[in-house]
Amino acid sequence: MGIFRPSCPVGALERLWVEEMMSWCAAQFGSRTLRTPAILPTADFFPDPYSGTEPQVRALVDSVGRYMGVGRDRVVVEVNSGGDPLPEGMAFLEGTAHGEAGHYRVEHGRAVVSLDMGRLRSQVTLVAAIAHELAHERLLGERRIDRDRHDGEQLTDLATVYLGLGIFNANAALQFSQNQRGWRSQRLGYLSQPMFGYALACWAVMRGDAKPAWVRHLDTNPRVYMKQSLRYLRANPDALPDWRATL
Repeated sequence: MGIFRPSCPVGALERLWVEEMMSWCAAQFGSRTLRTPAILPTADFFPDPYSGTEPQVRALVDSVGRYMGVGRDRVVVEVNSGGDPLPEGMAFLEGTAHGEAGHYRVEHGRAVVSLDMGRLRSQVTLVAAIAHELAHERLLGERRIDRDRHDGEQLTDLATVYLGLGIFNANAALQFSQNQRGWRSQRLGYLSQPMFGYALACWAVMRGDAKPAWVRHLDTNPRVYMKQSLRYLRANPDALPDWRATL
């Protein structure tokens, strides 16, 4: 009988880290995103057709900031066309060589978010990069964690899940595109798709959403990992710590 028990798509240490940090996010950010809709890649949340122009990029920063609780007056936005390297800061990484798709830094007491449009060619990857950088502002700018925290970048990715943008970051974690030379894979961020799948399943359980309709907006791999995670959590109801006590 036990041989058919649902398994978790991540290892024990990763599973415990995700569970602990999701509970930590609940304590830090409260229950607002547990009551509001998940942010989806639909016209309801992003109504304008994607063009990638600088005004639209800045408008997307405004929209994502509104969803994540970061006021526009808190962030200076730099849009890089891709020709120049981004300045030193907290990087949102792309590809096996870890090129820099986004940066967060503080100058003169103000948060600065830099975005490299040469690496952010789709709305999904752009929104994921913006969400990651604004999660830095929620964590570092609000002094919730130290800059030198060893798992700070992974926690920043995880915070995008708790703050409602996890669908974008899970989908951007591994993307495929085609050009004249064939298919190319692109990885963004610091968490794997199995970890995003488990984090999204934990978030759904915390929201009391046993069969979330929004799962259909996930790409195939993170959707499979999330469904596997939901089966695991249903079979192991004590797996997720009592996060309600943290609210």
